[in-house]
Amino acid sequence: MTLNIIGIGLDNEKDITLKGLELVKASDYIYLESYTSLLNCKIEKLEELYNKKIILADRKCVEGDDNEIIKNAKDNNVSLLIIGDPFSATTHLDLMQRAKKNNIKVNIVNNASVLTAVGIVGLQLYKYGKTTSIPYPQDNFKPETAYNVIKENKDLHTLCLLDIKADLDKYMTVNEAIQVLLDIEENRKENVFTKDTLCVGCARLSADDYIVKTSKAKDLLNFDFGKPLHCLIIPGKLHFMEEEVLKEWK
Repeated sequence: MTLNIIGIGLDNEKDITLKGLELVKASDYIYLESYTSLLNCKIEKLEELYNKKIILADRKCVEGDDNEIIKNAKDNNVSLLIIGDPFSATTHLDLMQRAKKNNIKVNIVNNASVLTAVGIVGLQLYKYGKTTSIPYPQDNFKPETAYNVIKENKDLHTLCLLDIKADLDKYMTVNEAIQVLLDIEENRKENVFTKDTLCVGCARLSADDYIVKTSKAKDLLNFDFGKPLHCLIIPGKLHFMEEEVLKEWK
């Protein structure tokens, strides 16, 4: 029948839109995509507001070939809740396309994303270059993509999204991200990201207890940003108005 792909914002149960809430209340099955982000509230808070049972959906449930969500949506109203926005930092276009191929009606409800929430930092959104991700390095996996993107963006700002391993309850911190970039710099020595590079560290954007701090990389290494989620911004060439706003976060 219907698949609703609903962005529920970045903070807590109250961030869902009225449109999204109406669709949820009319749904037979409700899934929460649980592997690409983290809310600042427990699932029970969502269930209390919606007065509905929520099914946690891992990557296999959402992206697997034998798809439970698609199967249920053929004969029922199904909602998939996405932390943030469905098509911003995390894209669920594949699920939408598969639903349409199965003649399932698809409703999309947009919401706030980290890509817009970073506006509070004071850097002009249209001056951001390509967004990148920083994964945890492993013995046989030490990608340098983020370093390359910062280099390619040159005078543009770079938003770095930090690794999430929800199954291990492990979320990369700003401090860890900075160290990863410094380690790559130590190896490549291209002066792209050094201890003196200006950085903006962010934590829990959109929450009441959000944190934004700007300083040189070496100064942020030991700052406690608190609980997740975190992200890191490397500013590019600054307009004088951007410089003024960044001073407020020192």
